[in-house]
Amino acid sequence: MIEILNADELARARATGALVGDILQALKARAAVGVNLLDLDRWAKQLIEDAGAESCYVDYAPSFGSGPFGHYLCTAVNDAVLHGMPHDYALRPGDLLTLDLAVTLRGISADAAISFVVGGTPAVEDLAMIEATERALAAGIAAARPGARIGDLSHAIGTVLHDAGYPINLEFGGHGIGSTMHQDPHIANDGRPGRGYTLRPGLLLALEPWVMADTDVLRTDDDGWTLRSATGCRTAHTEHTIAITADGAEILTLPRS
Repeated sequence: MIEILNADELARARATGALVGDILQALKARAAVGVNLLDLDRWAKQLIEDAGAESCYVDYAPSFGSGPFGHYLCTAVNDAVLHGMPHDYALRPGDLLTLDLAVTLRGISADAAISFVVGGTPAVEDLAMIEATERALAAGIAAARPGARIGDLSHAIGTVLHDAGYPINLEFGGHGIGSTMHQDPHIANDGRPGRGYTLRPGLLLALEPWVMADTDVLRTDDDGWTLRSATGCRTAHTEHTIAITADGAEILTLPRS
């Protein structure tokens, strides 16, 4: 399903996106050394409920997961990169943490992710990897305009990641979003320009470049959800939800503060 939102729905999408951005920044501020991932999840739950929103994750049970996710936040640490299930783990100095959050407010969803290093002095390699995903995201957003094709976005993202020297996994990538979290079209993190669905004003997309330092192979934890690098290398993941407008892409998940 591909949805094209009307003006009222886009206004609601802006509110949802801002909420996601604000919550992620609030959680980042609390993600200090010694903080437990389960506490981050509980704080996410409270912030979502206080805003009158709903989690997109708690009851989510797609084919690639093992039953309902059951949590409000994805917390991926170090070699974990996607769908990180919160568990009893206290953050340590130098941990590379990704927080991924999706909520629905007044019938419209938004999805975003941030990666950062907790405490200590971040390793140069970690900062370079995070920055590469951020630059790739910016390139994908710059390519997103009416008349462009999905392949143009994928190519822009992939070019940055390839030039930075990272292998690219094509199993998971960006996606359409709207009244539900995951919709068509799929947006791979590499691709050929001029191919795929043609972008139209009113389309919402979640773009999410993610990489693993030295592999493109994933392994799944025993929890049936958390995806890790097969080699145990570090990982990074950055995501924004954008709206296609007549003037180009509007980033919806920027924090207001």
